[in-house]
Amino acid sequence: MKKVALGNQGLIVPAIGLGCMGMTTIAGMDIYGKADEAESIATIHRSLELGGNFLDTADLYGPLKNERLIAKAIKGNRDSYTIATKFGYEIDDSEQLTWKINGGKDYVKKAVERSLKNLGTDYIDLYYLHRLDPETPIEETVAAMAQLVKEGKVGYIGLSEVSSDVIKRAHTIHPLSALQTEYSLFERSVEQAGILDTLAALNIGFVAYSPLGRGFLSGEISSPNDFADDDFRKSTPRFQGDNFYKNIELVNEIKKLAEEKEVTASQLAIAWVIAKGHLPIPGTKRVNYVEQNIAATDIELNAAELEKIEKLVPLDYSAGARYDAANMPNW
Repeated sequence: MKKVALGNQGLIVPAIGLGCMGMTTIAGMDIYGKADEAESIATIHRSLELGGNFLDTADLYGPLKNERLIAKAIKGNRDSYTIATKFGYEIDDSEQLTWKINGGKDYVKKAVERSLKNLGTDYIDLYYLHRLDPETPIEETVAAMAQLVKEGKVGYIGLSEVSSDVIKRAHTIHPLSALQTEYSLFERSVEQAGILDTLAALNIGFVAYSPLGRGFLSGEISSPNDFADDDFRKSTPRFQGDNFYKNIELVNEIKKLAEEKEVTASQLAIAWVIAKGHLPIPGTKRVNYVEQNIAATDIELNAAELEKIEKLVPLDYSAGARYDAANMPNW
């Protein structure tokens, strides 16, 4: 598979990553439906066989269960994988989420040691701050993360869901290799806010989570009733009421474009992110989907096709927020 650089510090990854969040629960809630551990591990192994060795996780997922699942999957073959994990959502000593964001230097040390243990490794390739701690200057958090790089516990560092100002301040303390934020045909606010321009100017890579619009762009969701009662998407404005049906109309148009190119809607959405110069990390816990997603890296979109897609989904398109008000990132 084609390799790409994330930032200019030396981190090289495949053109697509594997988002592992859905392979476990978060605080007892299923993410995108029930997961099977054996199938999830088989998905990680199949991804590697196809060249997809970049895994994305976080201590939040579970909490901690996701990192432990990955440890099982990579056991005996750690160096074949590039692993990104995140910290910031505070987890107490009884492994319970407090739901406070903690970017304090002492918590940075505590969190990384726990993730190293859970992943069964002595180094993490890419370590992100999951969300900005409003009570801790970003300079303090990044200085603590930089110390982890010096100690060899972390290879590269990144941030998630932060503003251009925070990126610039953090980058002066230690070079960032990546920013991870939601990005898809449905969600382009990082473009509107000038964040992608900031990343380009500073040579920081961009990792797009939820490139399939949290499953919307798969074309396999047709009704709000398709979600289980504990599926967190049911609480998301984008999947509710009139917003849902407006978005479904758009998905149907995207499916038509995909059919013209003889690919799936998911593959077209992934190919679009890659064509924009970014790294998608679609999440899946099934072998057949990871095969389809990785195949999307071979799809080429010419200028006319990109124009057609973006005319269908303009930059300012919006039908419902991506999170409820309590969880919407503030940048």
